[in-house]
Amino acid sequence: MNRRMMVLTMAAALAAPGIALGADKAKEQAEVRKAGQDALAAVYKLQPSARSAVESAAGYAAFSNFGMKILVAGGGSGKGVAVNKKTKAITYMKMAEIQAGLGFGAKKFQVVWVFETEAALNNFVNSGWEFGGQATAAAKAGDKGSAYQGAVAVSPGVWIYQVTDKGLALELTAKGTKYYKDSDLN
Repeated sequence: MNRRMMVLTMAAALAAPGIALGADKAKEQAEVRKAGQDALAAVYKLQPSARSAVESAAGYAAFSNFGMKILVAGGGSGKGVAVNKKTKAITYMKMAEIQAGLGFGAKKFQVVWVFETEAALNNFVNSGWEFGGQATAAAKAGDKGSAYQGAVAVSPGVWIYQVTDKGLALELTAKGTKYYKDSDLN
């Protein structure tokens, strides 16, 4: 009987880390989903028409990010979710950014991507998105009416809303920014 109890105790001890890791993963997924919802709420507050743009889109991605720059180097990171509106599939993603150039400061910012087509969303989720050098996209939403007011067009059918501590950004400057799947949370 003692041997049996010892084997069961050892088995439980070995299984416990897996249970804890699963609970930690679920907790982190919930935190990332909440950060995505917070990003949406921030955009909707500053640009109410964004709600209809997101609701009518094939999908969206919402990220909460943090960046810092000290003298000539800087970087940032963030996490978020990409949501396929048709299938309701959620993909957990990460963002990494590297900057060069003179500056100093830290900022927290939120980004909401809006995808008009499922193909554009799938491309973002499966291939990621990369900005190189100093890619700056100008805000131009005239042909899309008020639905995309305040958004930045980055490619056909792909729009970005960015909220900084100063409000809605009408220009997006990304230096060495990459969005990619989070292999730990998916």
